[in-house]
Amino acid sequence: MPTERLIVALQSYGVRLADARAGSASRRGGAGPSDHKAMTISGRTVMVPVHTATAFDSPFLVRRPDGDGVSLIEHDGAVIGQVTFPDTPRFYALRTFDGVPYSQIAVLHGRDVLATTVLQTCIRYASRAKTCRFCAIGQSLAAGRTIAHKSPQQLAEVARAAMLLDGVKHMVMTTGTPNATDRGAAVLCESAFAVKAAVDLPIQAQCEPPDDDRWFSRMKASGIDALGMHLEAVTPAVRAAIMPGKASVPLERYLAAFEAAVPVFGRGQVSTYVLAGLGDTAEAILSMAERLIGLGVYPFVVPFVPISGTPLESHPAPSPDFMHAVLGPLAGMLARAGLRSTDIKAGCGRCGACSALSSYEGRTP
Repeated sequence: MPTERLIVALQSYGVRLADARAGSASRRGGAGPSDHKAMTISGRTVMVPVHTATAFDSPFLVRRPDGDGVSLIEHDGAVIGQVTFPDTPRFYALRTFDGVPYSQIAVLHGRDVLATTVLQTCIRYASRAKTCRFCAIGQSLAAGRTIAHKSPQQLAEVARAAMLLDGVKHMVMTTGTPNATDRGAAVLCESAFAVKAAVDLPIQAQCEPPDDDRWFSRMKASGIDALGMHLEAVTPAVRAAIMPGKASVPLERYLAAFEAAVPVFGRGQVSTYVLAGLGDTAEAILSMAERLIGLGVYPFVVPFVPISGTPLESHPAPSPDFMHAVLGPLAGMLARAGLRSTDIKAGCGRCGACSALSSYEGRTP
């Protein structure tokens, strides 16, 4: 099976683990790739669901690692590949000067990206009428695995240690939405400024589009190298059904914000997350992707993962065929436009662990 098709299948169905202790600990709840475990397949580190209802019934089983740390992948009893697991990062063993475990400030995603949710709260999360149905940002906070607000000093301290001890290459800073004006841009600016003062680490910031385009220049001046503003879904009806609060910021505002941000950060340095499987058709996703690419925006399309404890925990993940129908043509669009994940300075698109898109890019002339 080609690597990109194997990754698509594993991320759609998830896997059962014969030894859950292998490699770095899996992640439950919170922002970002939740209920996943990092695995390396054919040299690519990807995030694969292991704690979802789909994963519990998955036809894929990852065997216990052998003496060399290699685990076999089985599909209904037949060996179809092998994986290894990244080790637990060394910086996880440390605490900040004020006594907080480093792993509560930031975590390792994929192979070499440091990720943090600066504000682990959101104005939409507490309201059933406004919350994004897939969001689990409050779960890790409630479980005591993180803190509500990571200070600039804490972020700088952890970023420096992660770079020195574990060879981290770039950093993702996301945030819950704190207000309906700057929508998190201000707290991301102060956080990035502190990190860049401590260490030369490329940073991607992620937030909803702020109400004023002048924030993009401020974010760039603070040391932010790349920007993510995530659509999640691409049609108004799906957005209203799945994320009623976030849908109050209309698609037109996102598109205008993309158009304003690209000249500041550069072509390909502005990206958006699109969750395939929420209800948008493949045609709708590709149509929006074509529009975004025309603006110089990198559309990072990932399979939706139903996270336990959220209203969509029983929503089906997209099938491998659906993902192939999206990622194959999308890789062709990106190639024709000269946009490549490897050219992104920092962030989810560059990491690529939550999607097989970069593997499809690698097979596209």
